[in-house]
Amino acid sequence: MTRFIAPSILAADFANLGRDIEMVNASEADWFHLDIMDGVFVPNISFGLPVVNAVKKLAKKPLDVHLMIVEPEKYLSRFRDAGADILTVHIETCRHLHRTIEEIKELGMKAGVTLNPHTPAESLQEIISFVDMVLIMSVNPGFGGQQFIETAYDKIRRVESLIRESGTKAMIEVDGGVNLDNAAKLFASGVNILVVGTSVFQANDPRGMIHQLKESGQVKDHRLT
Repeated sequence: MTRFIAPSILAADFANLGRDIEMVNASEADWFHLDIMDGVFVPNISFGLPVVNAVKKLAKKPLDVHLMIVEPEKYLSRFRDAGADILTVHIETCRHLHRTIEEIKELGMKAGVTLNPHTPAESLQEIISFVDMVLIMSVNPGFGGQQFIETAYDKIRRVESLIRESGTKAMIEVDGGVNLDNAAKLFASGVNILVVGTSVFQANDPRGMIHQLKESGQVKDHRLT
C-alpha cells in the first residue's frame, strides 16, 4: 500500500523558504504540498504561481498542488507550467468536473479531487473512476493549525469503499490537523498520503518529525504511482 508524507509549504517560514525547502529535500518526505487560496472560495489568501515556480526550482520531489480557488479550470496549464506534478481541484468549485479532470491529465499531471468536510463521499460516485487521488479535508479549509475533525475517519472508509468498488487505483490523501497522534490510525484507515504542516515546520526537529511520521506508516519512497 502506497503511504506518503507531504509537508505543506503553507506552514513553512517564508522568510527562510529556501532553507525549509532544502530541509524537505533532505528529509524522508515524499512530496511538497502547496495550498493555493484565493480569498473567495476560502477565507484566506496564500500564494500563487510565482511561489509555485520558485519552489519548483529548488524542490527535488514532486509538487502536489491543491487549488482552493473558484474557476480552477482557467489556470490548469499555468500551474502545469509553474511546476505542478499533481493538481487537485475541489468538487465544490468545478461546474464541469469530468472535463477539468480530463484536461489536467491531458496536460501531463496527476489529477485529484478534493472534498470539504461537509461534502459527502457519495458525491464522488460519478468521478471516482477518472481521478488519481481523492483529497479529504479533515479541517475547514483556509487556515493551518486547526483541530482534526474526527468524522473524517468515516468519510475515509466510505471513499475507500468507492475506490474498491470502482476497481481504480486512486489514492486517498488527508489534509488538516494531521500529527503523530493520528498518523498511524489514518494510514490504518486506508489513507495513502498525509499532508502535514505545523506539526513538521513548528517541530524542534522537523526532519526527525517527518521520520517519525513515516515510521508510523512504514513509508518507503516518493515515486508517483
